Amino acid sequence: MKNKEKRIETAMIHNHEKPEKYDGSLTTPIFQTSTFSFSSAAEGERRFAGEEEGYIYTRLGNPTVRTLEDRIATLEGGERGLAFASGMAAVSAVLIALTKAGDHVLCSNGLYGCTYGLLQMFEEKYAITHDFSYMETEEDVRAKITPDTRCIFIETPINPTMKIINLAMVARVAKEHGIPVVVDNTFCTPYLQRPLDLGCDIVLHSATKYIGGHGDVIAGLVVGKKAFMDDLAMSQQKDIGGVLSPFDAWLLLRGLKTLHVRMDRHSINAHDLAKRLDNHAKVKQVYYPGMEGNEPYNIVQKQMKTGGGVLAFEIEGGKKEAQQFMDRLKLIQIAVSLGDAETLIQHPATMTHAVVPEEKRQEMGISDTLIRLSAGLESVEDLWEDLEQALKEV
Repeated sequence: MKNKEKRIETAMIHNHEKPEKYDGSLTTPIFQTSTFSFSSAAEGERRFAGEEEGYIYTRLGNPTVRTLEDRIATLEGGERGLAFASGMAAVSAVLIALTKAGDHVLCSNGLYGCTYGLLQMFEEKYAITHDFSYMETEEDVRAKITPDTRCIFIETPINPTMKIINLAMVARVAKEHGIPVVVDNTFCTPYLQRPLDLGCDIVLHSATKYIGGHGDVIAGLVVGKKAFMDDLAMSQQKDIGGVLSPFDAWLLLRGLKTLHVRMDRHSINAHDLAKRLDNHAKVKQVYYPGMEGNEPYNIVQKQMKTGGGVLAFEIEGGKKEAQQFMDRLKLIQIAVSLGDAETLIQHPATMTHAVVPEEKRQEMGISDTLIRLSAGLESVEDLWEDLEQALKEV
């Protein structure tokens, strides 16, 4: 069976390489080395000149890391993948590669707090401006594109409001202007959503989340066309140096093997909790892309396999009541990551998005009563009992 014929569940598990390459080892070995020796000075010269393939130094490439990069490229349907030391290292590398002083970035109306902070720094230090758009229609997108727009940066679902962007529609408009579309696919992973198949150009992940899946690694991944990725590897990745360690790459390879099973369970639990919260008297609003009746549900059906494992909701009251509710939880952990086996909950206005000015937070839909929940792999009945008892006390 050729690799391209494998279903995604199989491609997550099986290597590009044969076990006999590593003395029969079924699991990819960890090449925990900083450098690689050459058989001769001439070989070293050829490798540095790019005349011969082979490893030189782990910042420039490593067999364990390369296996991960090849795997994520296959899963996303891209030509090449690159691994970085964190999700923000991946975001930074892509935005630095696509922009220069005086350029403009168009963003979805809602971004992870650190991505927002990075764009603010770009504007203050390099006059790289940015605007936000709801991107609900083609006209919304066209209205914010300027002659200096160099990329469109999208989160979908948007963190933490769970709003959905129609990727095919945005990609269609972007192509009219020759502008690349970058998608942060962290919340979905390639198992639930493949932005490149929808016409987008670059996809990235905080692999810390679902791809790792166990809360024990920090990493980022980027996938795109070979020409762009080759340039990214030889400039931002090599010269800035935010590379992934071989051991962390091995942890992600391990995580990928169970990603499809975990994502199915995360999604089932999130959907169940969203429906129950939606019927609770003390919950004002639930935001979950997989719920029928939500406005973007038709888009979700077209571009996502399920609604995913994250939901957000607002409770009655204010910030005080939201924090009291969280403090009364006994099983669910207060933590700002997502995609772990454990169910995690956080308060975006004072945690992940605290760097965003209040006025802008409100515009993004991040109120003081908005709570984000990453559904874990536990029994949904135990999770509901915990949420219910905490809501009862508010």
